[in-house]
Amino acid sequence: MTAVTTPATSTDPSPPPAGSRHITAIFAGLLVAMLLSSLDQTIFSTALPTIVGELNGVNHMLWVTTAYILAATIMMPVYGKLGDLIGRKHLFIGALVLFMLGSVVGGLAGSMPGLIAARAIQGLGGGGLLILAQAIIADVVPVRDRGRYMGVMGAVFGISAVVGPLLGGWFTESIGWRWAFWLNIPLGAAAIATAWRFLPLTRHPDRPPIDIAGFVTMAVSATSLILVTSLGGNTYDWGSPEILGLSLLAIVAGAAFVWVESRAVEPLIPLHLFRDRNFNLSTIAGLVIAIAMFGAIGYIPTYLQMVYGYTATEAGFLTLPMVFGLMLTALSTGQVVSRTGRYKWMPIASGVVMTAGLLLLSTLTASTSIWVVCAYLFVLGAGVGLGMQILVLIVQNAFPRREVGTATAANNFFREIGASLGSAVVGSLFTARLTSLLTERLPQDAAAGGVSENSLTPSLVRNLPDPVREAIASAYNDALTPVFLYLVPLTIATILILLFIREKPLAQTLDAAPEDEAGIEAGLPPLAEMPSRT
Repeated sequence: MTAVTTPATSTDPSPPPAGSRHITAIFAGLLVAMLLSSLDQTIFSTALPTIVGELNGVNHMLWVTTAYILAATIMMPVYGKLGDLIGRKHLFIGALVLFMLGSVVGGLAGSMPGLIAARAIQGLGGGGLLILAQAIIADVVPVRDRGRYMGVMGAVFGISAVVGPLLGGWFTESIGWRWAFWLNIPLGAAAIATAWRFLPLTRHPDRPPIDIAGFVTMAVSATSLILVTSLGGNTYDWGSPEILGLSLLAIVAGAAFVWVESRAVEPLIPLHLFRDRNFNLSTIAGLVIAIAMFGAIGYIPTYLQMVYGYTATEAGFLTLPMVFGLMLTALSTGQVVSRTGRYKWMPIASGVVMTAGLLLLSTLTASTSIWVVCAYLFVLGAGVGLGMQILVLIVQNAFPRREVGTATAANNFFREIGASLGSAVVGSLFTARLTSLLTERLPQDAAAGGVSENSLTPSLVRNLPDPVREAIASAYNDALTPVFLYLVPLTIATILILLFIREKPLAQTLDAAPEDEAGIEAGLPPLAEMPSRT
């Protein structure tokens, strides 16, 4: 079999034929790795109160989540670029080993600093699992056939977003929260064994230069930005010197990063990516989808507990309609794009359906039937599934295979940053409105009875007198539902910008002409002019 490769720094492996058992085995291992990475972003959300209580670290609770997100976000571009330069097999296995090491440290952690360190180590590995999984599929499956695989990946990501909190709650209430770490060991070992056996290995005679300055400036900027979104309005006021200083540092480091990348031999995020219309539009659209998805996932469970009186586990199960909607459309669109080669309409339809879902959610009242709430969540999930993974496919189709890891990582990096910013803004709006409404609506005798707006829990609210409970339920409802309406202009703007995406033909083989076109646009030589090997 003849495969096209680039000169010394190529990562284009000689792929197995489409539909072979090799691709099936590779894909199974990638799904396990993706599941590990995405589960660990949400699995501790329901377990945190118990964990921090046992480890005497309530004041450090925020860092259990932030440490993972921060490390994973920073590492995304690194894994993407290194995968393009030196190959993905050993990087993928290394990321899994790091992730498992963090899991062992977390399972044995006896203090909050140890737990936070474990989450950071997990993030260093987890940041590469999603990126490398998407790039490895691009190495072995042509773009035209890739849709069906990307659809399944999107479904796994959506499932883990809801299953994670449920699983974390079950572990905490039964066999112990440490099993949220120990579960990763057998799954990670299975993924490593699959990768070692089936992933192709590409040898590189040259050692490419590493963009250390780019990594440092990017890390400083991203860290500052994520700390602003994590600490602002929570640990510090938005106008505090700490938040303003971090914001200024993020801007200065970001400007330095752009300057460094414009001069680097092998830039971490090449600036020519931003000359591609499809890359820019898909990245912006993915950012908005992430805001809507994580905004709903983040606050709907609390809404269901405080307004409807459900337990945490029941609230988790009631978000499953959103997952079903996401799975249905993600799997369907993946099959359709592989069969027809047409894809531009999908992210546009995603924006339309998401807009409808947000509008419907904004009409909720404290007396709305729970079945209606579930139906609205299904609509929102269907909208997310229509476009989430197709946007990644559009990005990959815009660049040659030698840059697919870098482009995929850059797209996911900015999506993660945008989701952090969006979640912070949504949380700030919700909290500000909730505080004001609770102060306004709680009966005057509630405070005398020991009810404080800062100490409300679902179990406490369920046992309050009807007038107090109804006041709290209406406050939560009227604080959250307008936030969904605030997101509608963003989704409408996304629909408009997606109209300008160019529907480039999807390559039907790994060496097809669309890569030449993408490479020429990026200032790279056509693949046809490069040496081949047998």
